[in-house]
Amino acid sequence: MSGALVLFDIDGTLLLSGGAGVRSMTRAFETIFGVADAFAGMVIAGRTDTYLLSTAMARAGLPDTAEAHARFHASYLPILAGEIREQGNGRYGVMPGVEPLLGALQERDDVHLALLTGNYEQAAKIKLAHFGLSHFFEWGVFGEESPDRNVLGLIALARAEARSVPAAAREKPVVIGDTPDDIACAHAAGALALAVATGSYSVEQLRAAGADIVLPDLSDTETVLETIRARPRRAR
Repeated sequence: MSGALVLFDIDGTLLLSGGAGVRSMTRAFETIFGVADAFAGMVIAGRTDTYLLSTAMARAGLPDTAEAHARFHASYLPILAGEIREQGNGRYGVMPGVEPLLGALQERDDVHLALLTGNYEQAAKIKLAHFGLSHFFEWGVFGEESPDRNVLGLIALARAEARSVPAAAREKPVVIGDTPDDIACAHAAGALALAVATGSYSVEQLRAAGADIVLPDLSDTETVLETIRARPRRAR
């Protein structure tokens, strides 16, 4: 495979939590700011938690301050830790093929796995731990690092270099996600956008959004491995 940096989204790509994240954010916002249904009607999939909170505060006419973000964050995490145990009304569980694929990638010395997610870091850890996926990921880039998901991809490349991920892998990054925002993030970082239709978007919608490769899910491990193996180096 000659090296690859493979960056995974979480919600809709690795797992779905039956809406636990949105329920928890809604409860936390009402608890802290006294505003009910603050995220109603918002596009959630693909957005960072920081962006979503800032948007909700703007809609509610509240000042968007670091102190407000910290208060929300402190309220949200324990609520999520409870809500993640409830299946809710949506799809709930690890997505098809995820565990065999992660296992196959983890076995390769020349493949470097990391998270590229809009979740807060601790929220990501809560979700991954609940569904038994934590051991696949040593590091990542998270939603509190920028409201702009495209910036997160650039941070991921810089962090990979700081963590001594070899240049051969850093020059062949792959972002695996389930939304047009993941696709845009991949391309902003010069990465291959491998999209999966296990979230809110169909194969056709993801293809129209410019994904380089679109799969219905990650159940065909060999196809995913071959896609990563064939990924050309990024243009300098």
